[in-house]
Amino acid sequence: MSRTTPATPSTTAAPDARGRRLPRQLHPVAWWIWALALATAVSRTNNPLLLFLVLAVLGFVVTARRTEAPWARGFRYYLWLALAVVAVRVVFRAVFATGTTPTDHFLFALPRIPTPDWYAGIRLGGPVSLEALLSAATDGLRLACMLCCIGAANTLANPKRALRVLPGALYELGVAVTVSLSVAPQLVQSVQRVHRARRLRAGRSKGLRALRGIVVPVLEDALERSLRLAAAMDSRGYGRAGTVTARSRRVTGVLMLSGMCGLCAGAYGLLDATAPAPLGFPALGAGALLCVAGLRLGGRRVTRTSYRPDPWRAAEWAVAGCGVVSAVVLFAGTGFDAADLNPSIYPLGWPALPPVPAAAILLAGAAGLAAPPPRAHRPAPVPDHHRTTRDRG
Repeated sequence: MSRTTPATPSTTAAPDARGRRLPRQLHPVAWWIWALALATAVSRTNNPLLLFLVLAVLGFVVTARRTEAPWARGFRYYLWLALAVVAVRVVFRAVFATGTTPTDHFLFALPRIPTPDWYAGIRLGGPVSLEALLSAATDGLRLACMLCCIGAANTLANPKRALRVLPGALYELGVAVTVSLSVAPQLVQSVQRVHRARRLRAGRSKGLRALRGIVVPVLEDALERSLRLAAAMDSRGYGRAGTVTARSRRVTGVLMLSGMCGLCAGAYGLLDATAPAPLGFPALGAGALLCVAGLRLGGRRVTRTSYRPDPWRAAEWAVAGCGVVSAVVLFAGTGFDAADLNPSIYPLGWPALPPVPAAAILLAGAAGLAAPPPRAHRPAPVPDHHRTTRDRG
């Protein structure tokens, strides 16, 4: 049974005497729904103008609603990673060239490497056209936008707080997902802490010379954090079955596995027009019922309390709705030509900006205004092995 305490002004979004919203932390699930819905909308388009608009929306929301935590300043690292994704995609397209046509705009030619007969269809080197590089850059930009959506969710929401709202049956899986999602924010925080300690110690080396002085402390910090996490999980009884019987675990596993198979079959039936009718909504509904039964049965063996649970109020509905509406509009395809989402590069021309999808993406940016201002973050103490002699004195 969960224990709930009365909410304090720091956890609510009620306006003060002057009508201003008090700062509070938005529910982490709301940010993840918003980010995943925006990533779903990105998967529907290959229009570079819409993709750059998505990046602008992400930058605005992250700048407006990120906290002062060290890991919340890591969105720029996702941007650099996204740029690397685009660059790698373009380089691969140039190396594994597919040839050019007489109407393409020729740029340069790479040395041709002969390939065996069983390697037919793939060419190494050869002429490279402008259309091929632009197509690769657009594909890489779409993947980069999806990566930035996940980075925005990691920047705006603490994944550890989302663990408290998972059903009991998914507790072990939720812990694994939470630990994996926390790797990137904690790595950014570790790099920033080591960099700050190096500056205090007058470490001025840059480039490859500074790599050893940064990588070793970061790896040491990651190892210590892993040991502390393992000790904390062991002290809290993580992984122990408690009073649950083997029969209950087997029934829960069968229900969850059967439900997942039903959901997969239902999704396939809805996407494939030639699939039999029972593979559509009937299989999807049966799979959902089996999953709910498995969650209810498995949740009985996990008993935990909740101190000050995160509230779900109008701001959470607004933020999640902004992302979901943008995804629904781009998937529905009403009010605009579907070809505007994926403009052709052959022949080469400037893509058009469809107004309805652009308005839907701008609506997702309204989450930066609908969310309450974040609370100030109290900085964590610097470990002893990162302090200078002057700090210790």
